[in-house]
Amino acid sequence: MFLMAEERAQRRLAAILAADVVNYSRLMAADEAGALAALKERRKRILDPLLAQYQGRIVKVMGDGVLVEFASAVNAVQCAVELQQAMAVTNEGRPADRQIVLRIGVNLGDVMVEGGDLYGEGVNIAARLEALADPGGILVSGTAYDHVSNKVKVGFEDIGAQTLKNIAQPVRAYRVTGMPAVTVPAPKVALDKPAVAVLPFTNMSGDTEQEYFSDGITEDIITELSRFHSLLVIARNSSFAFKGRPLKVQEIGRELGVAYVVEGSVRRLGDRLRLTAQLIESASGSHIWAERYDRDVHDIFNIQDELAHAIAATIGAKVEAVGRENAAKLSPSALKAHDLVLRAKAHALKYTRNDLEQARQMARYAIELDPTSAQAPACYAFCCSVIIYSNWTSDRDQLRVEAFDAAKRAVALDATDNYARWVLGMVYLTRREYEEARIHLEKVVENNPNDTEGRGIFAMLLVAIGEAGAAIEHFEIMKRQNPFDLSWFPWIKGLAYFTLRRYGMAIATFKQMPEPHNEVRGYLAACHAYLGKSAEAKAMLEEFLRVAERDMLVFPGHRLTDWDDYWRNTCWYKRQEDHDHLMDGLRKAGLPE
Repeated sequence: MFLMAEERAQRRLAAILAADVVNYSRLMAADEAGALAALKERRKRILDPLLAQYQGRIVKVMGDGVLVEFASAVNAVQCAVELQQAMAVTNEGRPADRQIVLRIGVNLGDVMVEGGDLYGEGVNIAARLEALADPGGILVSGTAYDHVSNKVKVGFEDIGAQTLKNIAQPVRAYRVTGMPAVTVPAPKVALDKPAVAVLPFTNMSGDTEQEYFSDGITEDIITELSRFHSLLVIARNSSFAFKGRPLKVQEIGRELGVAYVVEGSVRRLGDRLRLTAQLIESASGSHIWAERYDRDVHDIFNIQDELAHAIAATIGAKVEAVGRENAAKLSPSALKAHDLVLRAKAHALKYTRNDLEQARQMARYAIELDPTSAQAPACYAFCCSVIIYSNWTSDRDQLRVEAFDAAKRAVALDATDNYARWVLGMVYLTRREYEEARIHLEKVVENNPNDTEGRGIFAMLLVAIGEAGAAIEHFEIMKRQNPFDLSWFPWIKGLAYFTLRRYGMAIATFKQMPEPHNEVRGYLAACHAYLGKSAEAKAMLEEFLRVAERDMLVFPGHRLTDWDDYWRNTCWYKRQEDHDHLMDGLRKAGLPE
């Protein structure tokens, strides 16, 4: 089989041109139909004739990008130059936020051919150079430059060896000069977002050949942190300007205008790798978090990805936690919409009736202060949902409508905000619209795999629809990414173990909660009952009923049938057998029919 695969994959030398559209998501969000029509028109009028002229073959089209193969590096670079020139002419007279601007990378290298597709490092280098190119610009690899420098009538600027993701050795790169000037509108950034800079990690290995790994892990952390919509992450070029400069964190913070700085080091000794990372508050220089990661080096690139995800997940959670703590210290007169949302989240995470109501009112006020905020209506929807399924309201139907409207409004305001997206998914779950919930929650994990809170809500859905085993797998991923769980994670993980009939693990997990929701006592009662521990089951059931009668606005009663609707609206089981399993456990614990 291996020989057959080798026979199918042919190799050849090829010039590869990779291009994509700058700010494609913004163009689509502003005018999806118009952007698609413009792209099709540019391809028909500009790209296709140029490819015919320079004998280029389109290998694949990827939404906003295209990969093209040429037999000649000269043809590839000449085509790239004329493509950028033609795009600039076509953009003349169009509003800046409606212009279609390309980045282009060109490489000459060895490629693998399988069917009509191309693979290998030759393709990957072109794609990585394209990502580094300026808007409207072209980056050319050293191998391509060596073939075209005296044959194409443009200038070239040597920008040195570049460390490219998943490329073992640095790649020489040249910027094509004399390209038409392009102005790309800067994305709108909320000024109250906490700003973070990731400084280049220090290579402590004593081997300059390992520099690519320390630079690569820095770039990956920047990329993964940028997935957190609640953070403003300083771009790579600005962060790398501080490489090798002996400045204090406070000076770097002032120069970059950031509240937090991430720094670290990488040391490789034989087959062992040690990476340290720390999050520092730039104004005071105080350390918020620090961790050391030790790994055996098997697949260096997989380890690089794993560590980048873990560090980004932890830092993203830590920065938001610090924000919540700081917001709680502000006087009411100093609170802005962003601060109100953070304070509301801090109250909501306590999961008491009084705290949820306070959080809901804060979120409502935040909506009034900033109608453009997506997080404010998302927070409001979240609070409404928890109040509903906790039976802390006498007007469940009205709050259910408000939660749904607020969640939809949040995503409409900012479809890229993961918090808004997972709240909408959770609201769909509480409405038992499982397919809609799954669409949104899968999008959450896809958009930001490091968002452990969003992944936790997805795990909640998986438990509800009968995929508790898959939910446990997601919790294992979350634990590797960020060992500092939110307080409610053991609730869902324990529920998954209970649904899998693993009662001992469920009990141990539920007991990790510092302040358990009262529902947890119900599950604990059922777990003990299934394990034959009747005394523990009875005591836990009595405690559950006592707290429920004290806290619930409308207490269902003291019989099993009284609680049927309550549990259906608390765990949202799709399968009747899972609901019956819980009710049978409560019956065994001593709750009479």
